[in-house]
Amino acid sequence: MNTSKSFQVSSKRTIGAGHPVYIIAEIGINHNGSMDIAKKLIDEAVQAGCDAVKFQKRTPELCTPKDQWHLERDTPWGRMTYINYRKMIELGYDEYSQIDAYCKEKGIDWFVSCWDEDSVDFMEQFNPGVYKFASASLTDHALIGKVKQTGRPYILSTGMSTMGQIREAVDKFGTNNLMIAHSTSAYPCHPQELNLKMIDTLSELYPGTPIGYSGHETGLATTVAAVAMGACFVERHFTLDRAMWGSDHAASVEPQGMQKLVRDIRDVELALGDGIKRVYESELGAMKRLRRTPSTATAEN
Repeated sequence: MNTSKSFQVSSKRTIGAGHPVYIIAEIGINHNGSMDIAKKLIDEAVQAGCDAVKFQKRTPELCTPKDQWHLERDTPWGRMTYINYRKMIELGYDEYSQIDAYCKEKGIDWFVSCWDEDSVDFMEQFNPGVYKFASASLTDHALIGKVKQTGRPYILSTGMSTMGQIREAVDKFGTNNLMIAHSTSAYPCHPQELNLKMIDTLSELYPGTPIGYSGHETGLATTVAAVAMGACFVERHFTLDRAMWGSDHAASVEPQGMQKLVRDIRDVELALGDGIKRVYESELGAMKRLRRTPSTATAEN
């Protein structure tokens, strides 16, 4: 019996077995605090055929260690303290209201990774269809519990985590509303550390739970391979230009690359088929020209 679960995360899109792979363009903080850049990234994600864009939401005072608040660093806005930099790249209610309206206009889903409990309360104002936990948050059980209380589907990313830590989180919170993303938290990640067979491991460990892939590699082929291995959803960081200032741009996919990635994923979905052998009409001409019938072969012998 097929017990695979799926989750409807918007009026048009569902994540899980039997549904098209859900492709997420992770904008994260690659907007660099600019709504113009954020909207351009949304436009490019729509053009590429992505299903969703994702941002990151933090309360800077809660997520920035206090011993780093007053460290100075050079930024596009000049030299400033780290806490002020974190505030500069954080979007607020007005910006997310614009994002909400803009994504609805463009017909693309949007959601966020919340890094603290206050951010969950903030995001509930926008009725997100799904939440995502960054790999760093897999051991933050208070944060996971906060999202569980919303009753919404959520994705746990498993980078920088041991199998024991993954089991502990799933055992504590169960598989209800759960999706799991295999990931390796290196930016960028070398191919030998991607360990895509973990998609099989997680599928066997949690049968019925949608398993996906959050990639930080520089190429595209391995993300397509994750789909061939059964990933129900994939996420890649997304930027207008990998040379832009910021921590995540170098490990991100540019618009032309995202278009190719979406195209290749959709081709692989079609190519996988259903596993039932059949002779296609397109083969009949070649079969007639090239195949000898058993009786003909026997007569010639």
